[in-house]
Amino acid sequence: MAQKKLSFNNQQLSIVPESVRNAGDIEVLTFFRNNLTELPGWLWELKNLQFLNLGENRIQKVSEDISRLQSLHTLDLGHNELSLLPEAIGKLENLTYFLYLSNNKLKELPPSITQLKKLRYLNITDNQLAALPENIGDMEALIELRVYNNAIESLPSSIGNLLNLRELHAMNNMIETLPASITKLNNLKELRLSNNKLTLLPADIGALEKFTYLDLRNNKLRQLPDSISALKNLRFLDLRGNELTSIPKSIAELPHLEKLDLRWNDIELPDNFIDNLEEKGCIVYT
Repeated sequence: MAQKKLSFNNQQLSIVPESVRNAGDIEVLTFFRNNLTELPGWLWELKNLQFLNLGENRIQKVSEDISRLQSLHTLDLGHNELSLLPEAIGKLENLTYFLYLSNNKLKELPPSITQLKKLRYLNITDNQLAALPENIGDMEALIELRVYNNAIESLPSSIGNLLNLRELHAMNNMIETLPASITKLNNLKELRLSNNKLTLLPADIGALEKFTYLDLRNNKLRQLPDSISALKNLRFLDLRGNELTSIPKSIAELPHLEKLDLRWNDIELPDNFIDNLEEKGCIVYT
């Protein structure tokens, strides 16, 4: 049976039409790119709603009654004017696919957000966050976490409990160190940390066996741990704009490395280092 959908995208609406309330058992409702500033109380009575897109409006507040949307699996609140999220957001037990909160004015997240144990994708980019919830590791179903363009100073140690995580995008923050627990993320394939303040990597970062993409551009790294040569599946390594003067010679032995960017460092490379990589088809920028 086809889903019951209503779409009001790109219509310059300033209010949610009353007709939605009487439209029956709506499952998909989209108001992308309008001028909504507030939401009617009856919106939270749409008990069969599974997909709600309110992205690119001017919404400043979401009611605690959002918890009544117990069928919701996807919620887009990105590109609005939210400075706070309702504590009740953690009660959306079936929020499974996506939660978009990007491009708002959030300075913190409610602790309850970590109760979203079925959520696979969380996007909280382009806000004003200084920290992530300490218990973010409770969000055990997360596959992709995007937190870039904030003011985050560190990642909670509980992040090591996100054993299903495949991608972590945390560039353009103020992160100085990584918790040792990050090396427990056995399924992590992409780690993007450019434009932070990292001075060191965990000594056993080589434990991340499925790693394919590591972006450390524009940090303050002065050395790399020897274990980095254990990243046998690594294909892309960006070390531009750090404070490196040397790198482990064993990096040249990485079997699948396709691109290595070393520009804007002052590195004295081992003999035949570039030749050994280029013979295997790796592009090296120095």
